[in-house]
Amino acid sequence: MRKFVNRNQERKFLQNEFNKSESSFVVIYGRRRIGKTSLISEFIKDKNALFFLATEESESENRNAFTKKVAEYTNNNLLANSKIYDWETLFSYLVSYEPEKRKLIIIDEFQYIGKSNPAFVSKMQKIWDTILEGTNVMLVLCGSLVNMMYDQTLSYNSPLYGRRTGQLRMKQIAFKYYHEFFNVSLSEKQLIESYAVTGGVPKYIESFEHYTDIFDAIETCVMSKESYLYEEPNFLLEKEVQDVGSYFSIIKTIASGKERASEISAALEIKATNLPKYLNVLIDLDILEREVPVTEKNPEKSKMGLYKIKDNYIKFWFRFIYPYKSFIETDHTSFVMEKIKKGFITNHTSFVYEDICRKEYMNALIVNGVWDFVPQKVGRWWDRKDTEIDIVALDEETNNVIFGECKYTNSPMDVDVYYDLLEKVKKVEWNLNERKEHFVFFSINGYTDKLEKLAEKEKNIYLYKKTCLA
Repeated sequence: MRKFVNRNQERKFLQNEFNKSESSFVVIYGRRRIGKTSLISEFIKDKNALFFLATEESESENRNAFTKKVAEYTNNNLLANSKIYDWETLFSYLVSYEPEKRKLIIIDEFQYIGKSNPAFVSKMQKIWDTILEGTNVMLVLCGSLVNMMYDQTLSYNSPLYGRRTGQLRMKQIAFKYYHEFFNVSLSEKQLIESYAVTGGVPKYIESFEHYTDIFDAIETCVMSKESYLYEEPNFLLEKEVQDVGSYFSIIKTIASGKERASEISAALEIKATNLPKYLNVLIDLDILEREVPVTEKNPEKSKMGLYKIKDNYIKFWFRFIYPYKSFIETDHTSFVMEKIKKGFITNHTSFVYEDICRKEYMNALIVNGVWDFVPQKVGRWWDRKDTEIDIVALDEETNNVIFGECKYTNSPMDVDVYYDLLEKVKKVEWNLNERKEHFVFFSINGYTDKLEKLAEKEKNIYLYKKTCLA
């Protein structure tokens, strides 16, 4: 049985929409396998809902299938055998059936009908304006092709623009809920290494949930040519974009370490002016993110921007599967597994650990009042040379700043990391002569006695331990 984890805010939002005394129109969208249908299934399990899954068939075939769903919902056998030639008749009948009861109508993969007939979106606009609005109905349109769903339901040019009463963009599950997917108790290290491959995509996590050894999971669930994960990045891009080759090349280039726009355009021999349209699409799809040093005053205009692969699985696939596909195809999986084992921690998991520390552990520490100030910005910092600081958190109101380092190594963190950080922070010019400095450290294998004693002595040093927030 598929396990449903978290999504508390999303469920609360949908329930509030359902509890309204007037009509409600909600759009749910997000990438494939992110858990949209699971959320809907969880939401409707105690409700009498009409749930319709659209297909890539013609509009008329979808309308015929929807007719049967309406017949089933209204217990009308005569309708089940009838030929209905317009959607308006079906929705009018739904509204007139037991009008005193709250109706929940859900169309999943909505974008497929609009893809087969672009005029269908205008039909839905008319149906909402003339039939559904003002009635005791909650309409939910759900879809997995992000760009298409946005164009059809949310963009200013869509006929449905301005009709919705709310929308949900489904994101990946946060790491703090990750352990809930597993029936066995896993260590923090095991959870991080699994998350480094699956990210927070529920479908991917389900493939890994029966494995306690990450390399067993990778060999069975990723490197098998029969596994859906083996070709997943290709499939994701084919569904979302037309010029798959260009997008694929950009992701491959970034995975190789070329993260500045100038480096990417030079490597691919693409005009710098043509690159943003591709990068922005990949950002919209939650595949990439653009980072700038947290101290930048105008992030949008900063020339220090780096493009990072945001999705853990795509990052892993481009680093360890794509470069060795020819070996996997010729059944040299043992050779590829050795490559993965050699670079998995240093070239992949350690960076994912930094993201978890920066985006989740830091927020938990701030919310739990570890410091008597609240930073408004938390991010990374780097200069034009080779200096980088894993975590910098700024409170511009009080001039407090937190500098942090994260280490995913086999040995405990020692005092040298602190002293190295002291040298690096001198290069950060933010409020240099006025700021109050604090330090935070994250280490998967704990800390040496020397660092523990130093932290006791220097009250501006904080050593993160999982038990701190238990």
